[in-house]
Amino acid sequence: MAVTTDITATYRGPRKVIARLLAMGPREDRLLAFLMGACVLMFIAQMPRLAREAHLSGQELNMLLGGALLGIVFIAPLGLYALAMISHLIVRAMGGQGDGYQSRLVLFWAFLAATPVLLLNGLVAGFIGTGPALNAVGGLWVMVFFWFWVSGLIEAYWGNT
Repeated sequence: MAVTTDITATYRGPRKVIARLLAMGPREDRLLAFLMGACVLMFIAQMPRLAREAHLSGQELNMLLGGALLGIVFIAPLGLYALAMISHLIVRAMGGQGDGYQSRLVLFWAFLAATPVLLLNGLVAGFIGTGPALNAVGGLWVMVFFWFWVSGLIEAYWGNT
């Protein structure tokens, strides 16, 4: 299936999509593509907010974009790899059966699949600014991300229980 089709299918049933991705076999190149795609989309989601901030504060937009690019596309993947390792160790301590690949797949896929809500969050931040609407959309993104992540961990480590 296409990645966009899998993303929309994840909103209907995240465990089914994770099971299908796991059945494809371990491919680190696929994981890196999921992670980098999600990070690029997260950077794009920050552009409206950064443009608003540059306009309101008089800062240079290119400097803000450069800092966001460095942080999101080059440094955040390292943190996400570390988070995947930590979540793998926690799940294994809870009795889950699996390896680090499953943890990376689930985390990176949850991050990628939740990017449509993250893009909406960026639009709200850019056009409306801080306030209840931004808080609501940000909270929605966090809930969707954790739903995908936890559901995926359950599927990857405990199977059809």
